Amino acid sequence: GHELLGRVAKNSGCDHEAALNMEPEYIKAILEPIGMLNYPIVFLTDHQRPEILKRLRADKDIGPMIHLVPDEASWVGGDITLGIMANAFIGNPASTFSGFIAKSRLALGFEGNYLFRAKNASGEWEEVCEKRCVFWKRMLWNMA
Repeated sequence: GHELLGRVAKNSGCDHEAALNMEPEYIKAILEPIGMLNYPIVFLTDHQRPEILKRLRADKDIGPMIHLVPDEASWVGGDITLGIMANAFIGNPASTFSGFIAKSRLALGFEGNYLFRAKNASGEWEEVCEKRCVFWKRMLWNMA
């Protein structure tokens, strides 16, 4: 994850850690400006980094909003559908899973993909890559 996101970050200008760590501050910086902070957050996971879910659930603002699809009800097609149909999708630009969801959302005309983010000079998170860059081979190599 770190090596691949580092390469994507070098090409796109996105932060080389934020999309891997999904810190509460990062999530809130996306959801608050779009008015989504008080709505359910469906957390899609492969369980490789359980500390992320634990950290998000411990946050006083977003913790109560976190919903996890039970393992017995989770399957890749359903998780992809949830991601595609979400009002906002926060993903990792180095993940083929996130990339597929982001591309599908764009193909369907949906806005609200948040993958390529970095802090600006004022310390605020912002998108650093045009929304169609998930399709750019020079950015994501064979994942595009």
